[in-house]
Amino acid sequence: EAAEKTVHGVVHIKSTVKSRTQTYQEIPDIFEQFMFGARPRQRQYRTEPQVGYGSGVILTKDGYIVTNNHVIEKADEIQVTLNDNRVFIATVIGADSNTDLALIKIDGDEFPVVPMGNSDDLRLGEWVLAVGNPFNLTSSVTAGVVSAKSRNIGIYQGGESIESFIQTDAAINMGKSGGALVNVRGELVGI
Repeated sequence: EAAEKTVHGVVHIKSTVKSRTQTYQEIPDIFEQFMFGARPRQRQYRTEPQVGYGSGVILTKDGYIVTNNHVIEKADEIQVTLNDNRVFIATVIGADSNTDLALIKIDGDEFPVVPMGNSDDLRLGEWVLAVGNPFNLTSSVTAGVVSAKSRNIGIYQGGESIESFIQTDAAINMGKSGGALVNVRGELVGI
């Protein structure tokens, strides 16, 4: 029942960083400068487009979606595919690398949402579901228990980082980043 309530509110995200031409200055070594009067040269190279995939969770009927910041970071275009295969272009509303969270928005209304729960109410050993939409294969659901709460594992660098992870043994595979962690009532308790 929790899975059925959740899968329609979890989306696939494709983020694209377009190719760019970058210019850099190549400075000859001291020998070339002294012997041949070589001067710095301008060089250009073109980066290849980069495409990343992840998941997201629809929070509001008017299209606000939460995901992980690393899913959409530096993206020039964000494409969102709903579980019913409708495709939208999203805009970034806000992103925070310290918490690895981002808020994006698609235009429309009456989208299926995942209701909010309270992660503070989770108990160790409680069953949870990890719901994602990896690689646009529609929904993927795995189950596990809450193994620990408020984990600080030191993966974010800097004094301003905030870590308070929910540890679960529910399988979270590639492409599920940004997906929903829900309790047995289908309420969102983690990303």
